[in-house]
This record gives sequence, structure tokens and C-alpha cells, in this order.
Amino acid sequence: RLMIEMTNDAFRTRCDEADIHTVEVAIGDTYGHLRGKRVPVDRYFAEVAEGGASIADAVFILNVCDELIDHEIVNMDNGFLDTQILPDPASARLLTHRPGYALVFCDSFDEHGAPHVLAPRAVLAAQVERCWALGLDPLVATEPEFYVCTIADDGTWVPVRPHIKYSSLTDAPDLEQVLAAMRSGLAGAGLAVESSNQEYGPSQIEVNHGPADAMRAAEDCILYRSIVKQVAEQHGMRATFMPKPFTEQSGSGLHVHTSLRDGDGGNAFADSAGAPNDLMGLWVAGILEHAPALTLLGGPTANGPRRIRPYTFAPTHVHWGLDNRTVLARCIVDAGSTANRVEFRSAGADANPYLLIAGILAAGCDGIERSLELPPMSEG
Repeated sequence: RLMIEMTNDAFRTRCDEADIHTVEVAIGDTYGHLRGKRVPVDRYFAEVAEGGASIADAVFILNVCDELIDHEIVNMDNGFLDTQILPDPASARLLTHRPGYALVFCDSFDEHGAPHVLAPRAVLAAQVERCWALGLDPLVATEPEFYVCTIADDGTWVPVRPHIKYSSLTDAPDLEQVLAAMRSGLAGAGLAVESSNQEYGPSQIEVNHGPADAMRAAEDCILYRSIVKQVAEQHGMRATFMPKPFTEQSGSGLHVHTSLRDGDGGNAFADSAGAPNDLMGLWVAGILEHAPALTLLGGPTANGPRRIRPYTFAPTHVHWGLDNRTVLARCIVDAGSTANRVEFRSAGADANPYLLIAGILAAGCDGIERSLELPPMSEG
């Protein structure tokens, strides 16, 4: 698997070498926002690295406005119990855009020592194991889009540049200064940064990074959004992952690429004929079967559905195609390639990557387990 298996000892060595003074002990909440505690590095390795820490389970029912929403499992009547969080050293990162800080993601456990049923990390872990039970290992890459803005005197957010400059290399050198810092910060946190480009909106950006195993990919995405926002603020700007921040401009998506590796580590979607093979067809059929549910996972806020409009790059129908950026499930297939994959294009940029990737894996596995039939390909 592509996740680097870091031990606590190896993490401590890296912290010593980088003069880390604080470790952020983190979980991703229901909306994919980072929650947790900041711990002095000495106390982290003396107590928290193996003994864990605690946080109120209320973190799992906070909405995007940080309001507590009543829930049958977590609520005022139950007293908002402590959730035990145990660091996963394999997930540890250095936050080079904030020298002196490191971060490690945690598993969450209830008062009985079982994985917390509302913890998104546990939801994804269960679906990864479902793939493994089929003899398949999921490989995932995410593509979150965002707008870079300044704040006007009246408090409104305004794109740094007012015009669409798709993939321009000559426009907005001041914007490139912040993008360079973002690329550096993302790479410093362990993301395999490949490139960045302007998208089809004024000051709308995408920073591409390479694939990883499913859990690493979800946490790359969560860190990506956090680092992008923090670096933008460091430069006097703001970044938003709102799916439709500007009514007349392109929405921001979170495209998710999935492929499967077989027991030998090869691409299980490979087909020398240049078309989806049987396994890829079953995977896509499962995604299409569960498209309504996946669309809800991909649009968890009231703003999400505003991105889904006809004649945009956000799909409005349940269909698939070969290298077609207008469909819900875009199949990228090259004869003899090791990169054959399926891109799910419906989700907004604010989706929870743990839950969205878990949903895609669950849908694909269902397609395989029930031998679902792939409908005809969309031609337009």
C-alpha cells in the first residue's frame, strides 16, 4: 500500500529533526473538518502517542455553523460522553507551512472500546476492509477545486482576478505567489503534488496530487483544504471550497478517482482492448446504481445542489462515458495502462472525503457482489 508505515519512533525522530514543538491530535468530523487538540511534543510522546487522548463526542454532531444537532446516539440526555482518540502513527505529517507543528490522525472509540459509529474514519475503514475481502485494494485520488478571494470593504468575498483565465500561465502573478506557497505546504505535509492550474472560474484553482490508498487519500484531502485555507490567510487572502460561491460562475467540485489493485499489485481495471473490462463495468454499474445516495454524500450542505446545473461540468444525469467530463462516472482507459480508473464527478468541493470515498467503495463493491449490469454508454 502507498501509505508510508511510520512508527512512533520514526515520527519522534522526524519531529526532533524538524524542531517540532506541538503535535495536533486530529480527527475529521462529520463534515470533514479537522477537530482535535494541540499537545506539546514531549507530552505527546510520553503519554498520548500510545495512551491516546479524549474529546467530547459532540464533535460528531456539530453542523457547518458549529451548532449542536440533536442525535439519537449523541445528545444532551446522554451527557456528551468522552470519545477516546488514539493516534495512528502511519498518518503522521509535518506541517511545514507552520514551522514547529506536526499532525497525526486518530481513530475514535466509544465508552465500550469499540470504534465510534459516528466516526467517519471508521466508516471508511469498514469499506476498505470490504474491498480487501474481495481480494482488491482501492487506490484513490481526489481533486478539490477552490476559489481564492479577497474581502471587500463591505465584507463580501471577491475573486482575486475578475476574469476566467483557464490554465493561463501569464495571468495574476500575485495569485501565483500564494499558489506556490500552497504547493510547498501541501508537499511538506506529504501530498504528492503534481501541478496546479486555474479552472473555469475567476481565480478558481485546482492543485493536483497523486493517488494513495483510500484512507491516506481521504486524509490528504482533509489536510489539503485546511492547508489551502491557512496559506491563503497567511497571504491576506481567503480560500473557499463552497460548491457554488458565485451564482454566475463555475461551481467547485471534488472529483474522486478510484481504481483497484489485484493481489499482484496490478491495475484490476486493465483491458488491452481499450474499453472497461468486466470488473470495471461492475464497479461503474454499482456507482450508477447508488448515484442518488452518492450525490447526497457529495452535497452535504444547502449550497451543494446549486452546483448541479445543466450544461456545466457538474453532471445532471446518471450516466457514464469514456474520457467524458460531462458524465457522472468518467472512465479513463488506455490499452495496457496501469492507470485505468473511474472518476466520480458529482460531488461538491465541501464533501466529507471519508464518507464520500466510503460511499463510492460501497457502491462499487455492491456492483461486484451483485453482478450489476452496466447500462449503455452516454455518447453526448
